[in-house]
Amino acid sequence: MWVRIFFWKEVDVVKKILAIHTGGTISMSQNAQGDVVPNAKNPIAQEATILAGRVQLVTDEMFNLPSPHVTPVEMLKIQQRILRAEADGIDGVVITHGTDTLEETAYFLDLTLPNTIPVVVTGAMRSSNEIGSDGMYNFQSAIEVAADDASQGNGVMVVMNDEIHSARYVTKTHTTNVATFRTPTFGPIGIVAKDHAVYFQQLIRQATCQIDQVIDHVYLIKAYAGMDGSLFDFLDNDTTAGVVIEGLGAGNLPPRTLPAVQRLLDRQIPLVLVSRCYNGVAEDIYDYDGGGIQLRKMGLMLCQGLNGQKARIKLLVGLSAGLTGDDLKDFLRTAVS
Repeated sequence: MWVRIFFWKEVDVVKKILAIHTGGTISMSQNAQGDVVPNAKNPIAQEATILAGRVQLVTDEMFNLPSPHVTPVEMLKIQQRILRAEADGIDGVVITHGTDTLEETAYFLDLTLPNTIPVVVTGAMRSSNEIGSDGMYNFQSAIEVAADDASQGNGVMVVMNDEIHSARYVTKTHTTNVATFRTPTFGPIGIVAKDHAVYFQQLIRQATCQIDQVIDHVYLIKAYAGMDGSLFDFLDNDTTAGVVIEGLGAGNLPPRTLPAVQRLLDRQIPLVLVSRCYNGVAEDIYDYDGGGIQLRKMGLMLCQGLNGQKARIKLLVGLSAGLTGDDLKDFLRTAVS
């Protein structure tokens, strides 16, 4: 563990910020062949940075994992580390993370942490030795946001490319562009301006869900034209804990899926319906075979405002907390409580 002092202007009190490093492109480098590979040592964690202010940075190199290797088990470990740090008097937290699953970890934390101190997740699209590497800049911006008093009460945030996004709605939209993280429909909640955060939207508060374990076998299925029930039949077993379906349009399914969907419902397996569309929310608008109205009447739960991967995280958290029946339905109904 490393402790560094960063000098910060226009701040009267030294803020103590915990930096949790978990790996990802922000910690990687290109090798001689031009391939991006993990480093034995995280360059972002090892290299001192001069910031425009006064911050005590406590560094925890918790993992060194590419983000496809991160599971809800690691997410829970990060959450528990933050809770311990908060009990020890930390003022804010920054987490560096690979971008592929960054939005899922950020939303998991948003659902399971008390909204008391700023928690910021950041990463990079270019490795540390590439031209135009964005890792150190994003890391610095994230620290600035976590140390800003205006960041209190905003839930978990994602800071990339000078923008501040709510963990609830942000998603990765481009495979390689440094401006990949976007918030469809709603936009960012603020920006990083010079050495502080500027907010333009007020976040709707959300109740947290306390968990001390994470369950497995919660699945995500994407609907497509001509889909039948085969994929659903693969999940028709005693181990499946829940399924999120990215439906067509406002939330519809091809009619040939319905018998298999009903078999899952007969097993009392929670089924959550979102839209596969980039913008908008799932709604029960259409009344035909496979339409949203029929699906709701069958027992599918509509989750509005979340994409498929976020809805899966929310279902997983709710089930891990032991929610069932109406309590689970109320928890899943919208992106906010």
